[in-house]
Amino acid sequence: MSAEDTHGSSVEVAARVERRWTAIAVIIIVAMALLAAFAGIHQATMPQPRVETTDPSRLHLSGEFVESNLGSMLEANGNVTVRAIGQQYSFTPACIVVPVDTPITLRATSADVVHGILIQGTNVNTMLVPGYISEQLMRFTRTGDYLMPCQEFCSFGHEGMWGKVKVVDKTNFANRAKAGGRLSCVGQ
Repeated sequence: MSAEDTHGSSVEVAARVERRWTAIAVIIIVAMALLAAFAGIHQATMPQPRVETTDPSRLHLSGEFVESNLGSMLEANGNVTVRAIGQQYSFTPACIVVPVDTPITLRATSADVVHGILIQGTNVNTMLVPGYISEQLMRFTRTGDYLMPCQEFCSFGHEGMWGKVKVVDKTNFANRAKAGGRLSCVGQ
């Protein structure tokens, strides 16, 4: 066998190997694109398991989001439910008080335009859409104050739309809850 035959045979082998690896790479890319498309279409076309609506024009007047029902409340099972409203350019209540190491359900909506609740230092991030009730489950592992800015641009004044979440000791929260009604940071 001559040097040219050996060289020619090596080039053919290299070309075959490159074609195989190219085919494998193309198959992987096509498979990933198909999986991404399927997941996107499936998630976009599947309805949420439960959608709750409310009348934004009646929020403070009647129903679940009436003024006296906003804030934190200790439920009979030991969990806490927080109800809040976002409106240009504030949250009601502006400061929410919750206990540490307790399951918390945040139920919130918007009175006017799309707002967002982002509790800094946590994974809590939800949109508030007028006419719909957003529900977010959360639990805080340490006490302290957490900033809660609106993270959806809601017009001029958006940059001043901040709230606060005050996480307190369970005993402190339970003592305050004994008085009844909804809890917020007012009066602290």
